[in-house]
Amino acid sequence: MKKTRALDKATIKYLRSLAHALKPVVRLGHNGLTTAVTNELDGALNHHELVKVKLSESDKEARHQQLEALCASVNALCVQQIGHTATLFRRNEKKPVIELSIP
Repeated sequence: MKKTRALDKATIKYLRSLAHALKPVVRLGHNGLTTAVTNELDGALNHHELVKVKLSESDKEARHQQLEALCASVNALCVQQIGHTATLFRRNEKKPVIELSIP
């Protein structure tokens, strides 16, 4: 799978502004990161490019590890994390949904 490249600060700020009105589309349950969760998130990122995810861990460090594993499993970038909610972005190379100034 192709590695997602880092975004500049202006692009991240723009994506955060777009994510403000979004509701979480994927919620990690007590089973954590499963194949079903990965498949659902992969489909959501292909369709929307920018999605919110609700993390299940109560410990801050455990949430951070859960988020890193989640991003690695779908090759996405974490744009923002506030408490139990994280916003992930992955560019759809075939049919871009969000207009960005990067190629």
